[in-house]
Amino acid sequence: MIASHFPFALENENANPAPGSQNSAFLEEKAFRARTVLVFGTITDVLAAETVRRLLALDAESAAPIDMIVSSPGGHLESGDAIHDVVRFIDAPVNMIGTGWVGSAATHLYLSVPRERRVCLPQTRFLIHQPSGGAGGRASDMALQAKEIIKARERIAAVIARQTGQPLERVREDIEQDLWMPAVDAVAYGLVSRIIERRSELAQP
Repeated sequence: MIASHFPFALENENANPAPGSQNSAFLEEKAFRARTVLVFGTITDVLAAETVRRLLALDAESAAPIDMIVSSPGGHLESGDAIHDVVRFIDAPVNMIGTGWVGSAATHLYLSVPRERRVCLPQTRFLIHQPSGGAGGRASDMALQAKEIIKARERIAAVIARQTGQPLERVREDIEQDLWMPAVDAVAYGLVSRIIERRSELAQP
């Protein structure tokens, strides 16, 4: 029974469902059977936990590829880190599919797979930039936060350089300010391997 491998289904099947919840559960199960994970909206610890549960459940179900569709402006860097690392941790290969916009921490998790498994739809825009912080409080705390932001910036720059093939120095310069890229430019930069319009194109090299 699929529910045994479906921890993100409704927990109490006997409870009176809220309006629309039955349809939501149906769509969740269809997405599970299609081995598709959606990452939409701001990346938070809640979204990261939900995404990681889906990835682990699908990985336990089968080693077949998982399609992850990403449309997010970014969000909490460490929550993006969690998704990034779990994508690399599981055995099932993940196809990253960008749509809408993929920015900041969302670009970071998008880069968790090899370039050949990173595709996007035609209207997708990508954003890379350095981590931001709202340092406040005592001077010593602000200095510590500034050091941590610099460390995070170097780490993110290293990931972008490694996954795109761009020189690290160029990436450091590029992320000093917001760098927006339409799909064609993202392919040229190395963020994306190719632009697709149909799901059937995922299987093509």
